[in-house]
Amino acid sequence: MAETADRDANQALRARFNEVHGQYQRLRSGMDELQRNLSSLRATVRSDDGFVEATVGPRGQLIDLKLDPGVYRELEPDELADEIIAVTAAAATKAAIEVQRLMAGLIPSESGPMRFLSDNDFGSLLRRQDAIMREAPGPTFDPTHE
Repeated sequence: MAETADRDANQALRARFNEVHGQYQRLRSGMDELQRNLSSLRATVRSDDGFVEATVGPRGQLIDLKLDPGVYRELEPDELADEIIAVTAAAATKAAIEVQRLMAGLIPSESGPMRFLSDNDFGSLLRRQDAIMREAPGPTFDPTHE
């Protein structure tokens, strides 16, 4: 009888292992595709007046900036600078939204990394680790007291 129970338990464990391994394989395949998609991600935004166009990469880094020659007749240097900053920021926001969309299938929406992608706050990324460290037994470090 114990032998049958052991066999059933082994079969259940093997089935669970196969299920988890299949999930890992799908996740790994998804990560390869995600990496390809992220490396080629570009977001472009054009100003309402059409004078400024900014293209950024997946981290919001400026990749290309196009200025219509008429911009120099229409905008003062400070206005042009403000327009470039605004268009680049809009493109970076657009890229961040696309990165979040790509990551949504692989990372839980309430995870620290996903919150970090949406708010760009390192506190979001480290919140869980901070909670774990506060709950861990042993001496604690309080930076406000030396």
